[in-house]
Amino acid sequence: MTRRRFQLTESQVNGLKGAYTNCKDGPTRTRYQAVRLYGTGCPAQEVMDITGCSRTSLMEWCRQYRRAGSASLVDKRAGGNRAKLSQAQSMLPTDSMHSNKPQWHKSQNPAQRSKPEVSRPIGQSNSIIN
Repeated sequence: MTRRRFQLTESQVNGLKGAYTNCKDGPTRTRYQAVRLYGTGCPAQEVMDITGCSRTSLMEWCRQYRRAGSASLVDKRAGGNRAKLSQAQSMLPTDSMHSNKPQWHKSQNPAQRSKPEVSRPIGQSNSIIN
């Protein structure tokens, strides 16, 4: 079995604990926790089970921490919902966007839509009677 090369000192562990406690961002807190657990000797599979991260992500976060410290673990994703409409389109009234409806939507009650008439009495089947 190979010896783990990534081990944290007591001051590094305390720094990650402090960063974890002061951080409000969920993904960044997960990274702090994962690196701290793995750096204190916790098996990778256990860290993955606790944090829900993949092994690849865990190793990448440890690599980033070794290179640049805890600041490198901050989640840099922009997030948010990318707008599909331009700003001008989003300002249009919603009536104009929903004006192209199928014809059957014109009646408020779907039961009022035209249905084919049934010509045979209830109870008779489609079979041929001899």
